[in-house]
Amino acid sequence: MTSSDPRVFFAAERTLLAWVRSGITVMALGFVVAKFGMILTLLSASSFTLSQLHQNNGLANVFGIALVIIGATITLGAQLNHHLYVKTLPPEDVPKLAIKWLASLLTFSIAFVGVLLAIYLTLA
Repeated sequence: MTSSDPRVFFAAERTLLAWVRSGITVMALGFVVAKFGMILTLLSASSFTLSQLHQNNGLANVFGIALVIIGATITLGAQLNHHLYVKTLPPEDVPKLAIKWLASLLTFSIAFVGVLLAIYLTLA
């Protein structure tokens, strides 16, 4: 009979949360990059038109959107990795959680918000 060691599961949970934080950070960086190009354009041009703003802001916007999508992908990848790892643990190492789906809800929600942010940056 093997003894239960829930520390392995909780270490996997901490790793998942670290990857989720990393994904959020990359998404936030993408938002800043996309919006920073617009701010630089506004500060550098005394008179500009809306079309000039979009032309000058294009590259920063593309990089920003790419970073937001990468951040959402990191979050989804972390969830998949966590799910696959937890499936390999013996049942006695997985504690009986009250809300087993909470980590999945967190990661899918953050990835969904990241996709919405990428759509917003594309349309803005």
